[in-house]
Amino acid sequence: MSTFSIFLILILIVAFLLIVIIMVQNPKGGGLSSSFGGGGTQQVGGVKQTSDFLDKSTWVLATLLLALILLSNVTIMKSNDGNKIIDGYEQQDTEIPATEAIPPMPEPEPEQE
Repeated sequence: MSTFSIFLILILIVAFLLIVIIMVQNPKGGGLSSSFGGGGTQQVGGVKQTSDFLDKSTWVLATLLLALILLSNVTIMKSNDGNKIIDGYEQQDTEIPATEAIPPMPEPEPEQE
């Protein structure tokens, strides 16, 4: 299994976890955090700690996802021997010589009845 495949699997797992964490949150405070108690000042398993955990985990997963995407980009550009994966990728002239230009289309023949 290549390094890029490992990064791809990790990206999919982190993206799924990030989706789950975001869907659990409710911006008005009525999501998962409201089911742990009604008081906003509870310390053990209360609303404040749950929302803090969800907020921190969202930031950690988003940062991890960004880092994995950047690392996978580095690994896809290099193969095991240090060469680029895309064969024949080199700077080439963008000018087309006049001899290789596309010839004009011939005029259509008139229809005969």
